[in-house]
Amino acid sequence: MSQKVLIIDDDPDVVLSLRMPLESAGYEVHEAGSQAEGLVAVESVKPDLIILDVMMDTHTAGFQLAQKLHAPDAPEETRRIPILMVTAVHQTTPLRFEPDSDYLPVDGFIDKPIDPKTLLAEVAKLLSES
Repeated sequence: MSQKVLIIDDDPDVVLSLRMPLESAGYEVHEAGSQAEGLVAVESVKPDLIILDVMMDTHTAGFQLAQKLHAPDAPEETRRIPILMVTAVHQTTPLRFEPDSDYLPVDGFIDKPIDPKTLLAEVAKLLSES
């Protein structure tokens, strides 16, 4: 059975650039276009990994969703799902984000534009650690 990856991003071009290499590598890919759709999809899809955009409905939607999914009071099945955050913030500002269990509970970051080999390597790494 293939592993399920849920992409939560509001940009169809980015979703396609993520979907193609993931499906070519044998992953079962699902998508959601907003924070709200993402929450519903996590429940219905039960993904093995989430790829999450930082900025969607709001500039902090991705941060808020990661905090909700990995909060101490969140269900165990959502807290265990690794989150790979994709962002263009590192290109446009001097801000640098890193995973942080309190502020930013994600398991990794990948910068846009996304290099397919880097994406697949990071996805494989996070899935093997979970």
